[in-house]
Amino acid sequence: MPDAAPSPDALRPFDARMLSVGDGHWLYVEEVGSPGGTPALFLHGGPGSGSQHFHRRLFDPDRFHAFLFDQRGAGRSHPYLSLNENTTQTLVADIEAIREHYGIDRWLIVGGSWGSTLAVAYAEAHPERVTGLALRAIFLGTRAEVEWAFVEGPKLFRPDLYADFIAQLPEHERADPLPAYLRRLADPDPAVKAAAAHSWAAYERALSELVPAQPRLSAPLGRSDRLPPTPIIEGHYIRNDFFLDDGQLLRDANKLRGIPGVIVQGRYDLLCPPKTAYALAEAWETCRLEIVDKAGHAITEPGVMDALTAAVAELGARR
Repeated sequence: MPDAAPSPDALRPFDARMLSVGDGHWLYVEEVGSPGGTPALFLHGGPGSGSQHFHRRLFDPDRFHAFLFDQRGAGRSHPYLSLNENTTQTLVADIEAIREHYGIDRWLIVGGSWGSTLAVAYAEAHPERVTGLALRAIFLGTRAEVEWAFVEGPKLFRPDLYADFIAQLPEHERADPLPAYLRRLADPDPAVKAAAAHSWAAYERALSELVPAQPRLSAPLGRSDRLPPTPIIEGHYIRNDFFLDDGQLLRDANKLRGIPGVIVQGRYDLLCPPKTAYALAEAWETCRLEIVDKAGHAITEPGVMDALTAAVAELGARR
């Protein structure tokens, strides 16, 4: 018989705190599982989405001592939506600050989408601190990946959705929508910023699912009082090329050799297609690429969460 699912109480944090990492930033960090268990760190996506309660389910509470945190400007960290000193390099430094604060020598790193980008950047900077990498939906922060995810891929596979997306813009900006949206996501006018953020969030959500619940954008797009956080921080990172040299993470993937890893990849992931995961696996060499058929980008796609949870368990057992 399969093991029983962890109780809700077992998945609640046994500690949570706000950790100062400098530059005026305070990070929300929570601990779940068992103190003294296999150390593991979860890196959320976005950038800007924050860690969610269901991410705790990746870690068997009887085996892992897992840390989940909200990156700069995201979730429960402060200041909310702050872009000040919010870069890939400062986030890598934040991970080291968390590790040192809790006295962790080495740990398993888990992340998907942008979380995979940050995981690879951290592991390439500090390979001696990483026992393994369990990654999902590989994204390596290149301009070509961004252009594919938001323009070329949707034009080819979701042309109706793409038409809805550009229809939210003035007609003279529709031929080159990506820079137009990025300008709006940084606009000082709150109304302009909110309109772009709502459109971007709905568009990205539809692209993340193989069979999206809402496959089209309504016109005019419905608004809520809450500003979607991910487009704001994501736009900041895209405008700055994710603070990486183009192709840097794949170029330096030799630094990952010797680190065991598993990549879980949806075959029909439109935002982060398997091509990138395959290229990383080839350059890395000491990892295994697992393709989940009939799945798109999101961790909630059929089979993806189960495959990633199994990968976490497998790599954690190598401690």
